Amino acid sequence: MKDLLQLSTLSVEEIQHILDVAELCRQGEMIDSEKGRIVANLFFEPSTRTQYSFNTAQLKLGCKVINFNAQASSMQKGESFYDTVKTFESFGVDALVIRDRKDEYYRELIGRIHVPLLNAGDGKKDHPTQSLLDLMTIRQEFGRFEGLNIAIVGDIKYSRVAHTNIEVMQRLGMHCYVSGPQEYRDEQFDYIDFDQAVRQMDVIMLLRVQHERHEQAMSISTQEYHQKYGLTMERVNTMKEKAIIMHPAPFNRGVEIADEVVECEKSRIFKQIHNGVFVRMAVLKRAWED
Repeated sequence: MKDLLQLSTLSVEEIQHILDVAELCRQGEMIDSEKGRIVANLFFEPSTRTQYSFNTAQLKLGCKVINFNAQASSMQKGESFYDTVKTFESFGVDALVIRDRKDEYYRELIGRIHVPLLNAGDGKKDHPTQSLLDLMTIRQEFGRFEGLNIAIVGDIKYSRVAHTNIEVMQRLGMHCYVSGPQEYRDEQFDYIDFDQAVRQMDVIMLLRVQHERHEQAMSISTQEYHQKYGLTMERVNTMKEKAIIMHPAPFNRGVEIADEVVECEKSRIFKQIHNGVFVRMAVLKRAWED
């Protein structure tokens, strides 16, 4: 039984192995390899790509799927987070996929839940499967990580994607920079001017402004944000020949990314989403390894 809570606890070799298995899944291997297992998806925070990507991965592996609806559950009667999770374990499921707004929600579950726990995102801390699908996409494009330059642009401070990616990408030998409004920077990371980043980076990864995590409204308008930090076709035309555009989605067209850029030649956004299914197949298989 293997949990997946943080990528920072996995070695580079373990991460590369997950990506290797994900590639095998992409090639059509391992379909129905976990037939009969039951997986419960407990999403206490809204999700489209992560939740339904996990759903698809589970179905491709032959699993049976339970999707939890917090708004129609006994949590509305006062049941605690822990008791809800423990209830699903008691049903006899084989794994739990959980997302919650609380940072490191899993701390109260460790040692008390005895089926694999897969973190589908916690607060602003970690999003391991998103990072893995990002890595899979980058490896497909460049064949390596060592020496690549990436700028993550936007709401760094509140982004679990940024924090997870920067930690693991640096260990893999990538040079990571951040850009965006001062109010959303994390000062522990190297800052780069946005237009300079567009010209020089191998990967531009855009982030949406995560209003739901903010204590106060953004200080600039969406129009000003787009003007200063939005990736427009004019900016795309200054990118390096082999450079690519990424975004964990959901994206806000006309804010951090122009409508015509979403599916332009350099964009790999929907490829990331596609790869998410195979990464999640791989981490589910890992969960049941001896």
